[in-house]
Amino acid sequence: MTSVVQNMAIDCADAYALARFWSEVTGFPLDPDARPGDLETQVTAPEGPHLYFNQVPEPKTVKNRVHLCLRPRTSRDEEAARLMGLGATLVNDLRKPDGSGWVVLADPEGNEFCVLRGDADRAAATVAATAT
Repeated sequence: MTSVVQNMAIDCADAYALARFWSEVTGFPLDPDARPGDLETQVTAPEGPHLYFNQVPEPKTVKNRVHLCLRPRTSRDEEAARLMGLGATLVNDLRKPDGSGWVVLADPEGNEFCVLRGDADRAAATVAATAT
């Protein structure tokens, strides 16, 4: 027998607000019963684990031990810019001149996550590699 990951739990100060941010990031729906002030709610992923947000009294104080890595359908740079427009902040830019690497961002409560090379970036790298 094995176990199935049901959700990724994220402790936060405002479960509803942070779930709304991540709903915008992923395009997955916020729980239809979610309301401002709820102590817990989730973003429902059609495949894979849900993102579960649980309000806790203490603030985040250190680097995450577990974080999400996002692979955008567009380019990494376009997605990083979109996410910063939603309220994410730049933590570390690990992009390399050859197009590899990733960007570390933080959500509005400071939880770090990575934006990897996107589908468009990977396709361009494949075309460039086969053209040489």
